[in-house]
Formats: sequence, C-alpha cells, structure tokens
Amino acid sequence: EAGSVVDLQNVMVQRLREESRDLRDAANLLISTTRSNMIIQTRTHAGVMALLGADGFDRLIHVVRYDLPLLLDVDTVSLCLESSSPNPPEFTDVRWLPSGSVAGVLGGTEQPACRMLEDISDDGQVFGETAGIVRSAALARVSPGSGIGAGLIALGARERGAFHSGQASDLLIFLARVTEMCLHRWLPAALV
Repeated sequence: EAGSVVDLQNVMVQRLREESRDLRDAANLLISTTRSNMIIQTRTHAGVMALLGADGFDRLIHVVRYDLPLLLDVDTVSLCLESSSPNPPEFTDVRWLPSGSVAGVLGGTEQPACRMLEDISDDGQVFGETAGIVRSAALARVSPGSGIGAGLIALGARERGAFHSGQASDLLIFLARVTEMCLHRWLPAALV
C-alpha cells in the first residue's frame, strides 16, 4: 500500500532541524543570561567601589540612598537599623526599626542572610517614603556593630518579579558585607 510507506529520511531530517533549532535557542539563552549576569556583576562592583569611597558616615548614607539606586539600576535602596531606644539617633535617610524587626523580615535571627521577594507590600517600615512604588525587593542582613544589633540593606524595584527566590544571592550578600564593613568604619564616630 502506497499510503502506509513512511519516508524515514524526511522524518529524520525534520527531527534534526528541530534539535538544531532547540540547541540554537538554548545557546542564545545562555549567551543572554551570561550578558545579563556580567551587567549585574559590573553594576554591583561599581556600587561597592562607591561604598568604599565614602569618606564618612553621612557620605556613606548618601551613597546608599542616592548613588546605589542609579548604579544598581533599582528604584530605591534603604538602610534600616534596629534600635531598642525610643529615641534613636537622628540620622538623615536611615530607617530605624524596633528590635527584632530584621529577624521578622528575613525569617530568623541568623539565617537566611538575605531574601528575594517577588511580590512585596511595604507599609513604609523598610522603604519609607518610597514604599508605595516598591513591588519587588531584595533584602540582606547587615551587622552594623557599635551596639546596634541588626540592620538591613533593602533594594526595591517597581517591577513585580524583578527579584525572585530563584535568583542567585551572592552579589547581594557581597554588597551587604561591604556595607557592613563601611558601617563598622564610620558608624562609631557618628554615634558620638
């Protein structure tokens, strides 16, 4: 019967074309992801250099609040510190949180060191006046020293899903550790 003859050569050629297309798509995705990762790494390094270049506490806070959003291509960055005092020091652009808040936000006292939130609704506690625009956030614990128990550096984005739990957190943790080191360097003099 002529209708039941299968042209194996055509089937194999079609299968090879599909495999070739799939491989090309996978290679393009890999190239795109690699480029994106390199851009994020370069931006993080620029942010770290700006933090390390701060020559005092006020300048450090300025870098965190105003330079890092531009350098990291996020909409807002907030530095939060815990205080058990009803009258914490009045630092411009530092958000003061009640003791235990950082553990509550991150979900524990030590771990995780950071958290990526695809969808967030902040009442202003973390992001202050910019809370209304933040739909996605990356949060990392900092230990500022100088008698302040815990802190948090928070990156906020308008775009829901800009951060998500599947993202690597190594660069965020690196940024948080450098911020922490800079706080150790400049915070004691600011508290005097």
